[in-house]
Amino acid sequence: MAKSQSAALDRKKLMADPVMVGTIVVLIAFLTLFILYPLAILLVDSFYGGNGFTLATFQRILAMPSFTKAIGNTLKVGFLVGLLSTIVGLLFAYVEVYVQVGKLVGGLFKVVSMLPVVSPPFVLSLSMIMLFGKAGIITRFLLGIYDNSVYGFWGIVIVQTLTFFPVCYMMLKGLLKNIDPSLEEAARDMGASRSTVFMTVTLPLLLPGLGNAFLVTFIESIADFANPMIIGGSYDTLATTIYLQITGAYDKEGAAAMAVVLLCITLLMFAVQKYYLEAKTAATLTGKASRGRMLIADRSVTIPLTLLCGLAAFFVILMYLCVPIGALFPTWGYKFSPLTFKWFGQVFSKYKGLKAFKDSFVLSLISAPITALLSMIISYLVVKRKFKAKGFIEAVSMLAMAVPGTVLGVGYIRGFSGGVFHTGFLQGIYGTGLILIIVFVVRSLPTGTRSGISALRQIDKSIEESAYDMGADSFRVFMTVTLPLIKDSFLSGLVTAFVRSITAISAIILLVTPQFLLITVQINEFAEKGSYSIACAFATILIIITYGSVLLMNLFIKYFGTSKKIKEE
Repeated sequence: MAKSQSAALDRKKLMADPVMVGTIVVLIAFLTLFILYPLAILLVDSFYGGNGFTLATFQRILAMPSFTKAIGNTLKVGFLVGLLSTIVGLLFAYVEVYVQVGKLVGGLFKVVSMLPVVSPPFVLSLSMIMLFGKAGIITRFLLGIYDNSVYGFWGIVIVQTLTFFPVCYMMLKGLLKNIDPSLEEAARDMGASRSTVFMTVTLPLLLPGLGNAFLVTFIESIADFANPMIIGGSYDTLATTIYLQITGAYDKEGAAAMAVVLLCITLLMFAVQKYYLEAKTAATLTGKASRGRMLIADRSVTIPLTLLCGLAAFFVILMYLCVPIGALFPTWGYKFSPLTFKWFGQVFSKYKGLKAFKDSFVLSLISAPITALLSMIISYLVVKRKFKAKGFIEAVSMLAMAVPGTVLGVGYIRGFSGGVFHTGFLQGIYGTGLILIIVFVVRSLPTGTRSGISALRQIDKSIEESAYDMGADSFRVFMTVTLPLIKDSFLSGLVTAFVRSITAISAIILLVTPQFLLITVQINEFAEKGSYSIACAFATILIIITYGSVLLMNLFIKYFGTSKKIKEE
């Protein structure tokens, strides 16, 4: 009875607040139109023909040997990348949390965790080709090998593992820190060895988290477009097959059906990861540790593990450093010559680099604050408000996380090239910068929303209620009370959205028109042509921009953020 009365009171308060009601209506319209509608139109295109419901399109694409082979290739790569990334991520996380390592190795770990965030998605593919390709520094000049090939299955697996294992490392590090040391120490006191403790205590507690990390990496791997496109060679995955079906075969209906297949795989994995493994992980690891953990100081353990992880981290960093070094070579792959900055000059003088950076920067700069603000509003509604559509808003805003960029790109082509449901409504946004901004917002929305929800759950509701009691409306409370309290999360979401937007390629490569030159599309184009020095020059400047953005954000939060004020108090 009390709960129903409380819910009725909440609804009454909500309906009396026109700003809040208007915000909810606009959000539902935005999420429906730009997330649900493109995915729904893919289903309509796939199952609807001139004579009504049909499976002819699916029968046609499933009869293509190239498509069925691409499905097998995608699942095989995704499984192996997920497994390897989880194992390597667990090793790094265990060493950092349980082993006494030096500051140098700890610093390398931090750099490795940051690099995938600030770099374009295909940087390691460029490095792999330049180091281990037929004209690679290591293979040709150091080892004298001329008949090797880094393209294909193993090239994709290695590059994706190096790209995605830091994600597993960050996830598993947090889980390991939440394991109460007293559980493991009790087993040690009973005479169990370290390996026995790990296998019988630590690993069982981590199993849901390991499954979660595996599925997250699996989804990232099968949705990845850039790396298979550059280093895959003739080894096609679903993402590249969909792209080629549109750009090569001009078969939009077939591409839509292929996109539905890929979407079904990612949605299934996402549902298992989100609604089963995440909940199981939270139930297994609850609360904070009752005491500090005694780090392993035995040199027979610390030395080999430190060397192994240190060398692995150094190799990853070397791979990333190969990109700016590659931009300084006069002619890549022939002989060592004096380094030159001519490629950086040609980026701007010959290859319209200024326009590419301007277009990418402006579009990302517009989308970032929109994404950050939308994320905080959605987070606020999910955490602080009770209304019937709350579950819908949360689920749809998170749905974009499970949708591969290529699938979203095909959905926008089918959904907006002729207007909404081919009525001409919103057809004007197709081929413009506005649709690119919308894609940037949609792709970055889940990350910012998750960050905002975590921050808002730490704020006592009585702080906001006191503002309401003094007569402030919901907009004023959000802008003057809530947002200042979560400004660290807002700034983090702002910069993350900017970085994700300026380094995006999988969705926008299908939507960008000659009117706009985007950096990632230029890098992909030159890499496909074999112009690695130019591609590296573009990528180097992009990394400097993204790393500088993250650095500025960290400095701003350090000196002006909420945590600074708390420390001073």
